[in-house]
Amino acid sequence: MTATDEAVTASKAWRERHFPGQGHVDVRPRKQLAVVTCMDSRIDVFGVLGLDIGDAHVLRNAGGVTTDDMIRSLAISQRKLGTREILLVHHTDCGLLKLTEDGFKAELETETGMRPSWAVESFTDPMASVRQSIQRVKNSPFIPHRDDVRGFVYDVDTGELREAT
Repeated sequence: MTATDEAVTASKAWRERHFPGQGHVDVRPRKQLAVVTCMDSRIDVFGVLGLDIGDAHVLRNAGGVTTDDMIRSLAISQRKLGTREILLVHHTDCGLLKLTEDGFKAELETETGMRPSWAVESFTDPMASVRQSIQRVKNSPFIPHRDDVRGFVYDVDTGELREAT
């Protein structure tokens, strides 16, 4: 059985536990919150932040960095789906700490014959990276609600959430 087969099988059991007669959940997050975090499999966003289905938009990418595509998603989240707060969560031991912009691009170019046009967004300090992401959100004219943007670093070894100051 593949990992995908296992996931599909697990989804049936999960659905039976979590959706008995629940009905429709509104697309607009109840808490008016958008969370941007890393795709790292060690981060249980709902568990760490005490969220339930329908509470928040959860947006993930490599590093949890605020890229143009994240700005796009946050603009839609706020302008069309009612979110007002943005919570950014980077983390310790991130895969982006283990590579460099030029090194990864060169590796891809060697293997494929093409150099990617997109930024890798590697970093050496998760706290500095989350601060940079906060600034990108606060500087974006596309995001109307920028007063309540906060950033944190999640420690994958202890579960601690430290706020960027």
